[in-house]
Parts: sequence; structure tokens; C-alpha cells
Amino acid sequence: MTLERPNANEVTQTVNRSRSVAPVSGICTRCIDGCRGNCEIFKASFRGREVLYPGPFGTLTAGGDKDYPVDYSHLNIQGYALGAKGLASGEAGTPDNTLFPMVSTETTYGTDAKVTMRLPVFTGALGSTDIARKNWEHFAAGAAIAGITLVCGENVCGIDPALELDGDGKVAHSPDMARRVEQYRHWYEGYGDLIVQLNVEDSRMGVAEYVINKLEVACIELKWGQGAKCIGGEIQVDSLERALELQRRGYLVTPDPSLEANQAAFRAGALKHFERHSRLGFADQEAFMAEVERLRSLGAKRITLKTGAYPMRELAMAIRWASDAKLDLLTIDGAPGGTGMSPWRMMVEWGVPTFYLQSMAYELCRKLQAKGAFVPDIAIAGGFSTEDHIFKVLAMGAPFVKAVCMGRALMIPGMVGKNIALWLQEGLNALPKTISEFGSTKKEIFICYEELVAKYGREVVEEMPLGAVAMYCFTDKLRTGLQQLMAGSRNFRIETISRSDLMALTEEAARISGIPYVMDAYREEAMRIIEG
Repeated sequence: MTLERPNANEVTQTVNRSRSVAPVSGICTRCIDGCRGNCEIFKASFRGREVLYPGPFGTLTAGGDKDYPVDYSHLNIQGYALGAKGLASGEAGTPDNTLFPMVSTETTYGTDAKVTMRLPVFTGALGSTDIARKNWEHFAAGAAIAGITLVCGENVCGIDPALELDGDGKVAHSPDMARRVEQYRHWYEGYGDLIVQLNVEDSRMGVAEYVINKLEVACIELKWGQGAKCIGGEIQVDSLERALELQRRGYLVTPDPSLEANQAAFRAGALKHFERHSRLGFADQEAFMAEVERLRSLGAKRITLKTGAYPMRELAMAIRWASDAKLDLLTIDGAPGGTGMSPWRMMVEWGVPTFYLQSMAYELCRKLQAKGAFVPDIAIAGGFSTEDHIFKVLAMGAPFVKAVCMGRALMIPGMVGKNIALWLQEGLNALPKTISEFGSTKKEIFICYEELVAKYGREVVEEMPLGAVAMYCFTDKLRTGLQQLMAGSRNFRIETISRSDLMALTEEAARISGIPYVMDAYREEAMRIIEG
């Protein structure tokens, strides 16, 4: 069975002319001379490398659509007719003290300076892409009032048009980074954290020194990779002057904006934009440990690591080195991941899928635990969007996995809320029917609006970005759904969720994950009851 068909996808704005398509090549079975398009080969015949990327840049997020042989849908959640774990003071469960709203969804991660979140989810890395920059105030305020961690991604300082460098080429002031930190802190209530990522260019430019010493950021994340691609971060640049500026700052910019041929193509209108790329990193244990110590000496209170969909060797490095360095969190991001900009075919065809990657991570963590070594807190990322995903990831990785990193799923409400605000400004006729059926004002449309008014006051909420209100509504859905799943599985605190709360629906999923096959789960207990 073909798991993914190439050569046409909505993400590259391409489509096959024919309904009959060769499954491996993705080419129409009858490819005719004179076809007017619009498969990827057709489009790439005149747009070339432009067709590598989802588009248009800055207005979308993209996620791979390969249908992997095994994923989290191959697991189901157990529900029980008795018992209650995690009740206050260890009391026994009764119908009156096990109501699902009583479930606590708080989670804690970290070593010494621990972080508590109201919900075991946090954002993906929102970095230098236009979609992250333009919507940051909504994401920042939303994460803060929801009580979850927000990750500021790589290259934010490096692409800041107003960046000021000192005489050594280090960051002296980045207005965009300062704005991002301030907008999160303005709404921060003590739950969650703001994490700032570092890649190769960020380290060279002294981003850590700037955000720790001048902006008083407490947590730095070292970035090894992500699930969406196995190369560095990318953005598109729509002006020649900007492309040359980023090239002067040390970035790889393609096509080379300094070449006259490319400048002529840009002026002629054939070349629409340039691409800014980040460098590949190189994992080295000695250098890694030295960098962790350097960041701590700068004043970082917490240090985390983000790694991508690499094979088990690199995964073992990440887990073992995070253990040796006593890191506060290790985020493991599986394929296919989500992105603001990644090569489309790379997203679909590279990397270890999340289900397999988490299964590997659990095995490696168990080995560390058996040695008596410190096991770092783990977060899993890569294609999650629902409360059942959260439960399955926590259960499958128990007791090591503390949270789920949601990239695109937590961005969507920020964008939805922002756009509702814009549509309301334009007038009632601008509201889509999908929204206007619920009302024509903010307090009618957003189910949690009055709840926020009761908490913050009407004047404050009137000034709150509507994307933040939307994120609060979405996380309320996640929290409530998770509470229901936890109550049904008789778990009243996150830390009581265990692997025995899952069953594998296929033998292959059981073999990969170690979760009991549905026909084997609780079989011994069942036989004892029957034979007793």
C-alpha cells in the first residue's frame, strides 16, 4: 500500500489534471502534451525551486500527510468500573468525590527551578517565520493566561530589521525580541515559562547573553532539530535589500542575492523572493556540556534541549547528555512535524515518526532508570491536536513524559481570534457564517469571554488580544476533555496516569510500543476472577 502520493498537494497549490494517477510517481496515468497543469512537475517546470515549499509564505502553517503504518490511533484508552488514583490525602473514591471537574491537570517539569503548568501542553517554537512574528501578541497573551509554557524560536534577533550589534558583532538590542518577552510577561500569572531557543547563528550573535542579562529570561533551549525538517530554520525574504542585509549578518541566503544574475531576475519579477537558511549543528558531547555550563554561568535558571526526528543513536545522545547535564526538559519532536516553512517533500519523507520515536525514547529512559541515573523530564511533539493525544502520550511515556508540545494546534486559535477581531471591525457582514451563527459580538461568540471578565475585569479583557481569548477557549476544551478521559480511567492527577491505562489495537503497535495488545491487557486479572 502506498503511504503517500507525491506530485500534487494543496500545500504546494498543485493538483493532478486526471483522477487516474500512478501511485508511486504521482504522475497522471495519461500525461498529455498540451496539458495546462497543475501538478508539481508542471509548476516546477517554470517556477523551479519555489515549488519545494508550502505557500504562500507567511500566511500558513503546514503539516506532513504521510499515513504511517502505526500511529497513536492504534492505541485506545482504558476505562474502568472501579478505583480512583490521585485523590486528595489518598482517600478512597466515591461517586461524590470523583466528579470529572475535580481532576487536576497541572503538571510540573524541571530539576531545581521547577515550572508548573495548568495543562500538560505547551507551544511549539514560534520563531522567525512571518506567521509567528505577525501573531506573537496573540500567542504570548494566550499562553500566559492559559498557564502554559511559550517557546520563542530561533533567529528572532538575527532577522530583526532594527537589530543593533555591538563592536564585536553581538546583539546589543533587538526590539522584536524585547517586544516578545514583554508581551508574554504582561499577562504572565506564574504558570508556565518563556523559553528562548538558540541555534548556531543565535549562539554566534550572543543571543543568550542578551536575553539573560538584559531581558532577564530564565530559560534557554538548545536546538538540535525538529520534526519537520533535518536542516536549519528557513524563511522567505521579499526584498533584495533585506536579503543582502541578512547575508551580511552571516546567514546563508539563496539564491545568492549578491550575484548580478539573481538581482536581474528579481528586478524582472521572475525571482519573487530569496530564502534565508540556518546552518546545520553538530552534536559533540564535550562542546554540549561546555555550552550548558556557559549558559548557567550567564545566569540561566533553566536549560532545555529540543531534538528532532533523528535515529535512535542521536536520540540516545540527547537523552544521555540531558541526563548528565541535569537539564530541565528534553523535547523530542517526531516526523512529520509542522512548520511555517520547510521543504514539503522533506517534511513528508524524512525522519522517525513520532509513535516510533516515543517508543524508542521510553526504552532508552528505562535503561537509564535501571542504571540509577537521572532521567530528564521529557516532552513529546509531532502531530498532536486533541485531548486524547495528550492522554496517550503521557500514558505511553509514563513516568518520564510530563507534557505534550503542540505546534500548529496552539497557533490556530491565535489566528482565529485575531481574524474574528478583524472581521468584527469590518462589520457584521464580514463574519463567516461559521462564526456569526453563534453571535455578532465578542461576548456572544467566545464561550469563555465572561469567565475571563470575571477573572480580570471587563476593561482588561476588552484590551486583551482576541487571539489570546481564542487560545484560552481552546485550552479550556483540551482541559475539560482531558479531565473526562482521566476521570474515566480513574486518574485524578497527571502523575498517576500509567502505561496500563492504554491498550494496543494491533499486534504491530503492541510490538513497537510495548503497550499490551487489547486481547492481553488485564487478561491475568480476568482469569483469576473467573477461576476464583
